[in-house]
Amino acid sequence: MGIRKFNWQLWVGLLLSFVAFFSYFAVFVMIPMTRDFPWVNLLLFALSLVLLFIGLRRAFSADRPHPTRSKIVGSIVTAFGVLVMGLFVFTIFVFARLLPSSSNAPHVGQKAPAFTLPDTNNNPVSLSGLLSSQVGGKPTTGVLLIFYRGYW
Repeated sequence: MGIRKFNWQLWVGLLLSFVAFFSYFAVFVMIPMTRDFPWVNLLLFALSLVLLFIGLRRAFSADRPHPTRSKIVGSIVTAFGVLVMGLFVFTIFVFARLLPSSSNAPHVGQKAPAFTLPDTNNNPVSLSGLLSSQVGGKPTTGVLLIFYRGYW
């Protein structure tokens, strides 16, 4: 009777797929270089898929002590790992495209509508007030408006 060998590749692959999924939302979304394109998470998923594939091949090998149970467990664990990766890819690359477009946002060079907003000290600041102000004795010639669309 052979010694039962633990299929660590399979379980580490599943664990790594969960780490790759949750680390994006917990850590990598705060870093602009990985938020815009989750390359670190995709590398973790690739490593996870390699480990899951090796573990699945090992589960289907003929030298397993309980071949039927090993095949079933290996298939289920691999399916969960691939499902987690699919959910991540759908969430980041497909679902993000379903966000509404900003068709009403002003375009580059277009005149901005008049508005008044509070500054950091809660004092009202208007666009017309900024345009009529003077800096260093010279009138202001323009105002740079920056629109942030999420991730705060």
